Amino acid sequence: MPVASEDAWESLSVNSQSTEACETRVTVHGHRIAIGDPGKILVDGDPPVTKAALIDYYRAVAGVALPYLASRPLTLERYPDGTARPGFFQQDIGRGYPAWIERARVDKEGGVVHHPVCGDEATMVYLVAQDCVTPHVWLSRADLPRRPDRLVFDLDPGEGGFDSVRVAARLLRELLEDVGLVPAVMTTGSRGVHLAIVLDRSADFEVTRRFARDTAIVLARRHPDTLTTEVRKTKRRGRLYLDISRNSYGQSSVAPYGVRARPGAPVATPLAWEELDEQGMNAQSYHIFDLPARLDRMGDPWQAAVMRSQATSLVQAREKLDELLAAAPGGPP
Repeated sequence: MPVASEDAWESLSVNSQSTEACETRVTVHGHRIAIGDPGKILVDGDPPVTKAALIDYYRAVAGVALPYLASRPLTLERYPDGTARPGFFQQDIGRGYPAWIERARVDKEGGVVHHPVCGDEATMVYLVAQDCVTPHVWLSRADLPRRPDRLVFDLDPGEGGFDSVRVAARLLRELLEDVGLVPAVMTTGSRGVHLAIVLDRSADFEVTRRFARDTAIVLARRHPDTLTTEVRKTKRRGRLYLDISRNSYGQSSVAPYGVRARPGAPVATPLAWEELDEQGMNAQSYHIFDLPARLDRMGDPWQAAVMRSQATSLVQAREKLDELLAAAPGGPP
């Protein structure tokens, strides 16, 4: 498995087993980074995950994780007191972070936000040193923030558990392929899976969100007993919700290989499609303890460069989807 840094390092976890507050420093690509209290437990579980262990994980997978982070505004999910206590989401890093941390200046209503951008391993280490457990990425890149290069469907289980996610993912994949798109699948490390499509940035968020909405409508009308687009939980009646809400300006999605703030530190893991049907597969099948070995064994199923080469326009897919929408039970929305 490729490792991004050329710096040799000894695992922080080896030298930071003490739970007493302390500080150590690591040098990554010429940046000297202070790691405060490396033995602090950041993620509960058996075994618990210390800050040092989390840094070791992100350094080990940097070679495959960084392409999914680079050039994108990030939202940081931080837990200064560990996941045993509430954390918070941070978007604007302002002046509090070192000048060498790249920033994306994006517009918001009434002002601007300076999001961190993580294009190198030094930034990755620094963010974890600030108790960031999970990086969440925009679906657009910083140079064209209103032009997404990703479209994401979020499938969380209904009453059918993860089996309902498998079924919905297969049905959605079939529909997307029918309109000429190539979806990839990833466990979220939380409850369900994401289906992602690589776009060529020719459309803005209004266009991509409408496309995602209408795709979900077609699928829900075909399978009204098991799938729904109903936002209100009280009206879902146990059906799986086809969530397209991430496809909006300013929204974010868990980054591939990002660690989740859940017991055992499960990881959002890109899959090959055939893996989805493996016995025992679920949203939390992979954790920081076994993910590096998985990458050693099979590499990255998504292969970021390959995904970029599949970037597509929605123009033809939109035309085909309109035909399916008109033919779906209930007609056009």
